[in-house]
Amino acid sequence: MANPLLEVIDLAASADDVQILNGLNLTVNAGEVHAIMGPNGAGKSTLSSVLMGSPVYQVTEGQIKLDGEDITLWAPDARAKAGVFLAFQHPEAIGGVSVVQFLRQAVAARKGLDELSVLEVRMDMMEWMERLKMDSAFAERHLNEGFSGGERKRNEILQMALLEPTLAILDETDSGLDIDALQIVANGVATVRQERPDLGVLVVTHYQRLLNELNPDVVHILVDGRIVASGGPELAAEVETNGYEAWQS
Repeated sequence: MANPLLEVIDLAASADDVQILNGLNLTVNAGEVHAIMGPNGAGKSTLSSVLMGSPVYQVTEGQIKLDGEDITLWAPDARAKAGVFLAFQHPEAIGGVSVVQFLRQAVAARKGLDELSVLEVRMDMMEWMERLKMDSAFAERHLNEGFSGGERKRNEILQMALLEPTLAILDETDSGLDIDALQIVANGVATVRQERPDLGVLVVTHYQRLLNELNPDVVHILVDGRIVASGGPELAAEVETNGYEAWQS
């Protein structure tokens, strides 16, 4: 029997001596889409950062396994090379570094190569930019500099497509997007999944509207740093109607 793609076991984590995650358990299999929902301060973005290995947080208990291998103590770059990808809620701008330069370095690191040809990366980029309805001129622009919110989020999906992760974590990728930009991002995720059907996706969101587009296999409710309920898409609909009060008592 194959190992789960991602297995989180009794995970506890803190920042500045404040406990945020409290014995969290989660299993994501290859090809599945899981959604994490919860009220503000529940620990959703903390979970994303801890899974990616952010040094801001300290894991105090538990394990994180990727394909059966314990990665709890791995550095972020080691996790990225192993196939973990995080799409940020607020992607940073990096002046002086073009999108194509950034992706050339990132893809080379993901594949364990010293260098990749600009032409090879550019050809892959152009193909995916067309699929994601991105202007090809973005390739030469400085990373996220002067990009709108929607452009930054589409650029994150472009990175996900080229880096070919095994696990993609989308941390409130729908935050601040209008309905058209949301549709483009959701379509981009769907396109990448069609190309890579074994990709596991963990979506952190406040809103049902993104989940309507992504059709998650499992929806989890996170409250006070632990998952308190799991179910199908109907759970997201219940949250949309009634909020989180039923799980906060």
